Amino acid sequence: MKANFDTIKNYISNQEKKVIELEEILTGIPSLAPENNGDGEYKKCIALEKYLTAHGITDLKHYDCPDPRVSGGLRPNLVATIPGKDSSYAVWVCTHLDVVPVGEKSKWNTDPWKATVIDGKIYGRGTEDNQQGLISGVIAALSFVEQNIIPEHTIKLLFMADEEVGSHYGMGYLVKEHLEIFGKQDRILIPDGGDEKGETIEIAEKNIAWFKFHTIGKQYHGSRPDLAKNAHLAACDLALRVHDMKNVFNRQMELFEPPFSTFEPTQKMQNVEGVNIIPGDDIFCADCRINPCYSLDEVRNELKKRIGEVEAKYGVKIEVEELQAQESKATSETSSVVTDLKQAIKAVHGIDARCIGIGGGTVGAELRNEGFDCVVWSTMDSLAHQVNEYAVIENTLIDAQTIAYIAL
Repeated sequence: MKANFDTIKNYISNQEKKVIELEEILTGIPSLAPENNGDGEYKKCIALEKYLTAHGITDLKHYDCPDPRVSGGLRPNLVATIPGKDSSYAVWVCTHLDVVPVGEKSKWNTDPWKATVIDGKIYGRGTEDNQQGLISGVIAALSFVEQNIIPEHTIKLLFMADEEVGSHYGMGYLVKEHLEIFGKQDRILIPDGGDEKGETIEIAEKNIAWFKFHTIGKQYHGSRPDLAKNAHLAACDLALRVHDMKNVFNRQMELFEPPFSTFEPTQKMQNVEGVNIIPGDDIFCADCRINPCYSLDEVRNELKKRIGEVEAKYGVKIEVEELQAQESKATSETSSVVTDLKQAIKAVHGIDARCIGIGGGTVGAELRNEGFDCVVWSTMDSLAHQVNEYAVIENTLIDAQTIAYIAL
């Protein structure tokens, strides 16, 4: 293995030009979801297919999801396969093609839709999230294909749609309609999160619940609160009661940072337009990240009780909408994908990796809930969704070496 890996490692170390070339191709095609006033990811996927085919990766299969909102009516999910000697399991690198909007363009120091190289970093929207991980997977695959080396295990590169706005047309669709493409023994890597050293392996996620609360009372003049039912006042009381739920679901899990569940009132919609008007209508939202030792049904039951208390106290009616709800199982620290990745990180990065949990959500949750072990890992500066986003070329290459090591 050492002789093969030295050959692979040397090849990857000299692929800076390919990294820049691919970042230029992908960054130049804004792949925004319809929810972000975009036309989806298909043009970007076609450009990537053309590149892969030109470089010898020709086993390509589409699992596209219908979406009438975009040109062509499809959201792309593409799998590239590099056959290995042993078919008992495959090594997956799962990345997404979509990006988020640039935000306030005037705050960018470079054109966000043009990959710009400065001091070993490539700036542009999507360069890190998720093109860095995507390109690491491609370079790892090419290190075998272009040198006519057959990997010990089959490599599969998955390029998904729709991760940034819910994965309904990406991983969610694949899990519902094409779950057979994954194997229970597969090593599934999602390079869509990490740290600057590449030492943290994400194996668990907090349960997520987003709630929208619509409080309906009675509007009246500000001088006669006795004749009103102050929806805003009731909503404020409810917001405090939602936040207090952290004291009920208070078991701490050191895997996460912070180690406790969080219940945060967040977005607030405008109610009345004048200071002297007591609002009869009020809307706010809450973002809840709950340690997975608790179920969302437990949270819902407690929330229902607290809403009832507020309704009785203020004489209002409160309607609740769940904007998002996701529960996730954890990948075991002793699973094969974790132990193999730790070994690869030790060999390539020279460090001992550790397992963590996160409060955010990834496509890993949907795979874990179906019984597939997977990990989220990458070496990155974590610039996702920020202005002046960049990918570090050195990180892209060393992660490609790590992926290749697992395939060997």
